Amino acid sequence: MSAPDKSILLTGNQAVAWGARLARPKVVPLYPITPQTPILEQLTEFQAAGSFDAEIITPESEHSVMSACIPASLVGVRVFTATASQGLLLMHELLHYASGARVPIVMANVNRTVASPWAFWPDQTDSLAQRDTGWIQYYVESAQEALDTVIQAYRVAEQVLIPTMVNLDAFYVSHAMEPVLVPTQDLVDAYLPAFAPPHRLDTDKVESWGNVVSQEMFFRHRQELGEAMARVPALAAQADHEWAQRTSRGHGVIERYRCEGARTVIVTMGSMCGTVRDAVDAMREAGQAVGLVKVRLFRPLPTLGLREALAGVDEVIVLDRNYSPGHGGVLHQELRAALYGSPATPRIHGLLAGVGGVNVSPAKIVEFVKHASQSEALADSQWVR
Repeated sequence: MSAPDKSILLTGNQAVAWGARLARPKVVPLYPITPQTPILEQLTEFQAAGSFDAEIITPESEHSVMSACIPASLVGVRVFTATASQGLLLMHELLHYASGARVPIVMANVNRTVASPWAFWPDQTDSLAQRDTGWIQYYVESAQEALDTVIQAYRVAEQVLIPTMVNLDAFYVSHAMEPVLVPTQDLVDAYLPAFAPPHRLDTDKVESWGNVVSQEMFFRHRQELGEAMARVPALAAQADHEWAQRTSRGHGVIERYRCEGARTVIVTMGSMCGTVRDAVDAMREAGQAVGLVKVRLFRPLPTLGLREALAGVDEVIVLDRNYSPGHGGVLHQELRAALYGSPATPRIHGLLAGVGGVNVSPAKIVEFVKHASQSEALADSQWVR
């Protein structure tokens, strides 16, 4: 198989822009918001250099951005956008409309704290608050994974006609630089077929969209959306497998790291996975049977895969960089629901760690594991610093 042709030092935001460029979208509505703005800047640089053949639109708000994305996708062209935090919240109404219209838009979201109070640090509450809008959601750990996932997201989204969100932590991923292997355009073109939806806005073949329907029609529509969502975990795994065959890089739907014989497994998403790896390595060297399960695909939640990954484990520690007031950590509660009723369910501890961007060191994670082994399973997430 052909290999990537060059390694470039890129931030996560720049890697997202490269992924978008290689996917060849034709319409890119964007509104700048910290810390997403460098994605827009990089794409406009590509366009100015003549290497990005897309119409970049800069409407007056994020609500208008998504309002532009939906009809562009409905006419049958590939669409990309990006946002963060308050911008994503402003899109909320249209996120429901996009999934209902079955438009496979790909959007990068740079996870950032939501107001108030005002802050600019990594926190996944912005995207997790959209988990019921009908969008596929990926969470990535690194700039390399961000580039790869944007391309894979189009592959999956266009097979099921569901919009997809690729989430990356502010600053830890969005602004941190690392060597990124950039695949050739020929490789991506061979992997990602041209977008040709079965239904589109076409004056030669008239169809209507967004009109009022009966109760039965609405029920059937939501049922079809659910059936399409149910196909996503297998399609995402297949897309990642085929990407790995072409690039020698695979990220999985979920990833098990040093879980062989593990009695305790830490479960988390995003950039914290890298820190957990270091902590797991240190604990393994000290003779502790600890592993990591990284959740890359969060919506739809790969329940069967999580059950298999955690089978036989005594304790699970969930680290949430988010907070749902009155509910706790979102991943903690989702994992408890996913494992409910499975044979020999492990004790599950939910820890609110890194909320608002608070630094979580490998040493702190080792401390979490030590304390969890001495306490009862937590029904509610517990604050830790």
